[in-house]
Amino acid sequence: MQSNSPELTCQDLVELVTDYFEGALSPEAQARFDQHMAKCDWCKLYLDQMRATILAMGKLTEESITPQAQAELLNAFRGWKKS
Repeated sequence: MQSNSPELTCQDLVELVTDYFEGALSPEAQARFDQHMAKCDWCKLYLDQMRATILAMGKLTEESITPQAQAELLNAFRGWKKS
């Protein structure tokens, strides 16, 4: 299956990693993700590190976060793409 979409960059992959872990990538995005992973050792290492972090941290629920911490996280992520 040939796609007209450009190849993913490492930064693109990092931005998609949450959707990847949640199984929320479109078939096209999943194919591009897999193609990048097949040839990028750095992103393989990054994905392994993310898996290890998820295993170490367990599942963080919304209820387990204080309202102040939740507000700080949301503010940090809102400003992330701006910087």
